[in-house]
Amino acid sequence: MEVTGKIILKLPLQSGVSKSGNNWSKQEYVLETQENFPKKVHFDFFGDRANQYDLQEGQMVKLSFDIESREYNGRWYTSIRGWKAEPADVPTPGTYAGAPEVGSAPVAAPVQPAAAPAQPVAPAPDFMAQGGEGNGDDLPF
Repeated sequence: MEVTGKIILKLPLQSGVSKSGNNWSKQEYVLETQENFPKKVHFDFFGDRANQYDLQEGQMVKLSFDIESREYNGRWYTSIRGWKAEPADVPTPGTYAGAPEVGSAPVAAPVQPAAAPAQPVAPAPDFMAQGGEGNGDDLPF
C-alpha cells in the first residue's frame, strides 16, 4: 500500500536486544496526508530500514508500507511498517495533472462540425382514430 504526505514528527530512534540475543532498531514517524480532511498516520521502519531512510520533519514523501495486526493478552494491536520512502511529486496547489505549463502555447479548442439544418418532424399517428371504435382493441398492432 502507499500513502503520500508530509512528515510532521520524527520520534527518537529505539534499539535493543531481543530475547534471542539479536540487535534490533526502530525509527518512528508521523505523516500527515494532504487531503481536504488530513489524516495523521503513525508508522515505523524496523531493522536495517530504520537507518536506511533519514526522513526529516516537513519533508513530502510517498511511503510504501504493510499493515500488520497481532494479538497480545486478548487485545489486538495494529502497526504500519514502512518498507520504502521516496520524495513525493506533489502538484502545486491550484494545478492539476495534465494542465499546460505557464508560458506554453495555447491549446486550441476542438472544432465541432456544423449542425445539420432542422428537418420537419411528421406528426405521430393517431392510433385511436384508425378503427379502434367498437372492436374493443385499442392496441396499434
